[in-house]
Amino acid sequence: MTTRSKLTAIVLAGGKSSRMGQDKALIPIQGVPLLQRVCGIAKDCVAVVYVVTPWPERYQDLLLPGCEFIREVPLCGESLAHGPLVGFAQGLAQVQTDWVLLLACDLPRLRVEVLQDWASRLDSVGDNAIAALACHPKGWEPLCGFYRRRCLPQLVEFINQRERSFQQWLRQYPVEVLPLAEPEMLFNCNTPEDLALS
Repeated sequence: MTTRSKLTAIVLAGGKSSRMGQDKALIPIQGVPLLQRVCGIAKDCVAVVYVVTPWPERYQDLLLPGCEFIREVPLCGESLAHGPLVGFAQGLAQVQTDWVLLLACDLPRLRVEVLQDWASRLDSVGDNAIAALACHPKGWEPLCGFYRRRCLPQLVEFINQRERSFQQWLRQYPVEVLPLAEPEMLFNCNTPEDLALS
């Protein structure tokens, strides 16, 4: 069984939050900054949480025990705004466990019981699958699910082709579908209107 000690989490906190008008990671949800809330839920599922961000100093006061920063750095010849795929690759390069839980920092309805249920299913995922993710009508939900560490070479190759789309990358490989009884768990905050709904 894939236990907590055999899992790592990566929380991505590198977005510009331009539609929100303020840093999403710092927005309080029930009095707790969103990034800290997501990291706390991740910690209940895994042994180590990496927070990948270009601005570790900004979030230093939010870091929980068992969480570490990985500074996201620009790729050679590119500006800093290179998206979650690159942040994931930079975090994945530090991971030692076979499976990693990838989470966006803006998931106010994230539920630990669902993540723990998903983790309990990892042993039955087919050997050829690079990930186990929930699916919605527009495709995979890439920023709330599990990936095998061994997908890093394919991910780096895709990025080196100047590709940045999670959906296009995932289309190239087998992915196991995770059950999602409550799709609202994947709701993310992008605008002040979204925040009002959370």
